Amino acid sequence: MNYILDACALIAFLNDEEGADIIEDLLDKSATGDVSVYMSIVNLLEVYYTELQVKGSVIAQIVLDTVNHYSIKIVNTISEQIFKEAARLKTTYKMSLGDCIGIATTVELAGQFVTSDHHELDPVATNEANLIFWFR
Repeated sequence: MNYILDACALIAFLNDEEGADIIEDLLDKSATGDVSVYMSIVNLLEVYYTELQVKGSVIAQIVLDTVNHYSIKIVNTISEQIFKEAARLKTTYKMSLGDCIGIATTVELAGQFVTSDHHELDPVATNEANLIFWFR
């Protein structure tokens, strides 16, 4: 199974927030090859710039080091399929561009988007079969 992390999932893990244990379990399973964990570069950028702005460059670098340590596979490109699917999602659900790209990446990888963002993504979960994995 492929899991694609939303920014909030990585933030919860880094800050040991509610649901961090679920993210840690996914990362542990990815280390043994039982699952694959991905993250769109756009969602990683959301985490990185927030940490850079709030806590500074040292902590922001720890974010990148953590991603590398846990072998989270970063999707660095926006393929034509991701591009078109993100546009469809943005038009249909009026959600953030980061979430659109993360979910479009999820569609391309035939996985589940790991998030806790019910506010924006409940409609997606209702209308798009098996795309969302709620970690809290």
